[in-house]
Amino acid sequence: MTTIPTRLAQAARTSSSPSEARKRVIQLYRDWYRSAPEICSLYALNVPPSAIRHAVRAQFERNRYVSDQKVIDVLLLKGYQEFQETMNCWKQNDHVLGILLEPKERPRRSFLQKFYEGRDEDAVLPATGTKATGQIGM
Repeated sequence: MTTIPTRLAQAARTSSSPSEARKRVIQLYRDWYRSAPEICSLYALNVPPSAIRHAVRAQFERNRYVSDQKVIDVLLLKGYQEFQETMNCWKQNDHVLGILLEPKERPRRSFLQKFYEGRDEDAVLPATGTKATGQIGM
């Protein structure tokens, strides 16, 4: 299968009004919705197209109440980018199946709640083992 990288490419645009942003969101949703059978056949997935459609709908519903124009434009840009990468077969099966997984929402905790638990799971661990092992770098 030959891939034409510019087949689905779109220039980054900003919406001039909320109604224009709404039209763009609906168009992106339709593109994803209509391409569900093609995604299943491209990646030889063992799921029906309705499962892909349900997962796409959940992604869009998660951002339903976003009202900031700039945030909507960024979400649209990322959505079109994901769509292009998926349809041009630039992903692996695991990446596409990751769309189907429901994200596990953790309850938001305040600083004091984390402090009382005695650990901060959200802290970033150092990439090298020098500080973790207690060794001093030379």
